[in-house]
Amino acid sequence: MIHLETVSSHQQLTITPPVSGVSLQGRIRIPGDKSISHRALMLGAIAQGETIIEGLLLGEDPRSTAACFSAMGAKISELNETEVRVEGIGLGNLQEPDNVLDAGNSGTTMRLMLGLLASSPGKFFAVTGDHSLRSRPMSRVVNPLKEMGAQIWGKKGNTLAPLAIQGQQLKGIHYHSPIASAQVKSCVLLAGLLADSPTTVTEPALSRDHSERMLRAFGAHLTIDPESNSVTLEPRPTLIGQKVIVPGDISSAAFWLVAAAITPDSDLTIENVGINPTRTGILEALELMGADIALENVREVAGEPVADLRVKYSQLKGCTIGGAIIPRLIDEIPILAVAACFATGTTLIKDAEELRVKESDRLAVMATELTKMGAKVIEHPDGLEIAGGVTLQGAETDSYTDHRIAMSLAIAALNAQGATQIYRAEAASISYPTFVETLTGVCQAG
Repeated sequence: MIHLETVSSHQQLTITPPVSGVSLQGRIRIPGDKSISHRALMLGAIAQGETIIEGLLLGEDPRSTAACFSAMGAKISELNETEVRVEGIGLGNLQEPDNVLDAGNSGTTMRLMLGLLASSPGKFFAVTGDHSLRSRPMSRVVNPLKEMGAQIWGKKGNTLAPLAIQGQQLKGIHYHSPIASAQVKSCVLLAGLLADSPTTVTEPALSRDHSERMLRAFGAHLTIDPESNSVTLEPRPTLIGQKVIVPGDISSAAFWLVAAAITPDSDLTIENVGINPTRTGILEALELMGADIALENVREVAGEPVADLRVKYSQLKGCTIGGAIIPRLIDEIPILAVAACFATGTTLIKDAEELRVKESDRLAVMATELTKMGAKVIEHPDGLEIAGGVTLQGAETDSYTDHRIAMSLAIAALNAQGATQIYRAEAASISYPTFVETLTGVCQAG
């Protein structure tokens, strides 16, 4: 039913559901949260003393972060899920690397790291990434950094990588971000660690707050004003290494939440999932669609709320998803589009133009690939309109080397008629190296 093979140096995933159907059963654990993994490695690298990380995501993106900070003097043990040790070099002590820093496919690595590089006086850095990352906009972080006094050069008017950075003594600013973006907010706050005065970031809506939580845990002083969506950082804190326990990534859990919700007779429990309120938009959206999701064993681990999520099949209904919830589920919109295909009525996803500058243009790609499978999708400038209730058909599809596209198409294929081929399926390993293995383990023939 599930077959993975290499075709022309890429992996092709073929999914052929049995005629009798399939259901998802059991209990699973998902990889560690990608956002928290990045930040634990970065803050551990610039803190004093040792940071111990349990549950680190072993995807390609955190590996890029570890490689970059190792090149700048931090001692990071071999990456594993059990225990990673980071010997920090102390705030302000990043070393000038011998070579260009390579962020791979990771926008988080590049954008957050730029804040630290720009605020390292007397040091010169060059940063690049893969073909996809070199086409993604960096102006959203370069512009506020330049307001702080940074010197950064790059392609197309300093908007694209490769980028060159001459570290400077930066000044604190109050930055009013035009978009709600945790990457923008985190970059500016990290740059503010060594600024000459406090740094404030105000957003139009609340974005994920992992950076604020972890900065506080490491010893930084922050003031948060929830009414104005503002956070202020006091400069030059003493950052001390910590023990960080990384919960399961709700963005990875989203694939299983949708898979079980749309697949008849499914009953699946996803253990140890981070339910940080700035990330739970996917739960709210699915509940709005009528999904049967229960939070069990709710607890707090290392400052982050965690729960086991039990999801059962239910008939979903179409709805409108937009506004302030979008920053809290931006990465989950591709799999929400799959859920919409199996809902009754029409689902409208709007205010999500940010998806056009991710690893791929996720709005265009999901519209194209789901249409290949027979879905009725209308692409709008800021979202998608999907008429549910159409039986999907197996088709030849492409991930566009985007991990969330690859996994979303795999979930769609589970409930399609006939075989679906997903070309360049290896993209899933960026955030979920064991995705195909888990998919095989939870699927039971009807």
